[in-house]
Amino acid sequence: MSLFAALPSWMRLGRIERYVLVQQARSLAVALGVIAALIMLIDFVEISRGVGSDVDLSAVRILGLMLLKSPQVILQLLPFVFLFGTLAAFVGLNRHSELIAMRAAGVSAWRFVLPAAGAAFLFGIITVTALGPLAASADGLFQRERARLSGSAASGRAPEAVWIREGDDTRQMVIRAERQDPANARLLGVSFFIYTNDEDGRRTFAERIDAAEASLNAGRWRLVDAVGARIGQRAVRYSTLDLRSSLADKEAFERFARPQSTPFWSLPAQIARVDAAGFSTTAYRLRLQQLLATPLMFAAMSILAAAFSLRLMRLGDLARMSAAAVVLGFGFFFVNQAASAFGSAEVIPPWLAAWLPPLLTALAAFTLLFYTEDG
Repeated sequence: MSLFAALPSWMRLGRIERYVLVQQARSLAVALGVIAALIMLIDFVEISRGVGSDVDLSAVRILGLMLLKSPQVILQLLPFVFLFGTLAAFVGLNRHSELIAMRAAGVSAWRFVLPAAGAAFLFGIITVTALGPLAASADGLFQRERARLSGSAASGRAPEAVWIREGDDTRQMVIRAERQDPANARLLGVSFFIYTNDEDGRRTFAERIDAAEASLNAGRWRLVDAVGARIGQRAVRYSTLDLRSSLADKEAFERFARPQSTPFWSLPAQIARVDAAGFSTTAYRLRLQQLLATPLMFAAMSILAAAFSLRLMRLGDLARMSAAAVVLGFGFFFVNQAASAFGSAEVIPPWLAAWLPPLLTALAAFTLLFYTEDG
């Protein structure tokens, strides 16, 4: 028994659907190759001019950094791969009069458009759950490597100050250090600004403590050569002072990873961690919702491209309709960018900023397809 025979009847693909999917896969591969080559070329030049200008890097090293950075950018442009690839596949079928023959035989456009959209949706799920985490991990490695190389080139410059925030419902601490010593889990030249929260949630400044160094171990800060002062009281000097902490030992010496560098499976934990530290989680929530909406965006772009190519056999204007599909696809891309900006600025909720562009794209695609197929 074949695999197709074991599937339910509504999931089985006929010969026409399989043929269209093969043509779409070929066009998608070509579109992906062109876009990937262009992105990698741009990244190679950017890395050689950026990191390569600070540190003497060989072409092989630059190539390795490019291979770490480029996958994340390629995945961000995958909607255009499905737009251009699907459009090219259906235009090719139309040019060879294959779509005309299918329609003349009474085959509905839905029979070969929906499988193409379903394949795009399935690839979107694979991208989010498998390819995306790999690309995010590679991007995180690239960011750390670039920071290491840039840091070694700028070792003569003044160290960058370190800021940390932690606390709970009753107390918040803002910690500033002149520099850090991650190898020994220490902060040097450190100041603790301690705030208390009353029952109404109002925050009041309580105390400032300056110390020569602070080390984090077993849920507490150990301050050495510290001076503490409260409002209206004299300063008190301590040789050592312990303050309880809600941070794990390594969290004080790590920067929060960028949302783009955080794998999909790690985003919920990262959101909880950033929220517990008292920082805004908007960027991470927006990233999570955008990843969840990715399969819908891929499917919508495929339907949009197919709908425009179906009208070619009626209107006969290949160049105009192809250009319209590309312009509309870029239009939805800019809508996506604008919605992301509004979501990042908390003008609109992150879920709305993430889901609005693919929903608009899908509605436009289905509207055009209904008009084309049913008049």
